[in-house]
Amino acid sequence: MSETPLDAPSKRTDAEKVKRAAADPRRAGAGCKAPAGSFFPVVDHGRCEGKADCVAVCPYDVFDLGRIEAADYRALPWLARLKVAVHGMQTAYTPRADQCQACGLCVVACPEGAIRLVGRA
Repeated sequence: MSETPLDAPSKRTDAEKVKRAAADPRRAGAGCKAPAGSFFPVVDHGRCEGKADCVAVCPYDVFDLGRIEAADYRALPWLARLKVAVHGMQTAYTPRADQCQACGLCVVACPEGAIRLVGRA
């Protein structure tokens, strides 16, 4: 029997957070069944507070947490810039978005609702 990504999480995942997110009825996506790269997560940097729950639940290591890039920060409305500054200038990025298989765990795990999945056209 082959392991599913939820059975064999990456070294960065938090098993309890994965279990809670997997059971959430609002979970969007294809349940980890989409071909890698057919969907990608989009992070709203104005809503993201850098809590890293997306990093903790993603079985594909799609996310990294880091300092918001200057161009992304400047593109935010002033109130969102203030919020980002208050939260330490941290935000989630998706450097390995091509590895996403649309499990939707990140969407429901994000306490700010800052992540959505988008299908590639």
